[in-house]
Amino acid sequence: MAESISITQSDKQLISNLAGKIVRHGMAVPAIFFLEMVKYMSFIGSQLMVFFGPVITVFVQSESYYKITHLLEERQNVEFLMLEIERIESDNKKKEPKE
Repeated sequence: MAESISITQSDKQLISNLAGKIVRHGMAVPAIFFLEMVKYMSFIGSQLMVFFGPVITVFVQSESYYKITHLLEERQNVEFLMLEIERIESDNKKKEPKE
């Protein structure tokens, strides 16, 4: 049984924005390493994010946080996040001036 769960363009943009923030904070390598380890447990991880939501949403916007938790329940969205982190990191390295 093939699953064809598609996400909207706004959902892709939300994941891309998250990837951009991860790269901007210099966390690309640890994030990819972590996501690679837990992508097969994505549903459990997203439920853990919901559990800690009341504390975390004190610091971040709650609407986008809970939207991200919902999106990261699906393994293909975790894969998309990893690919976006790698793409943005690669683009940033290309833009760096060469010595």
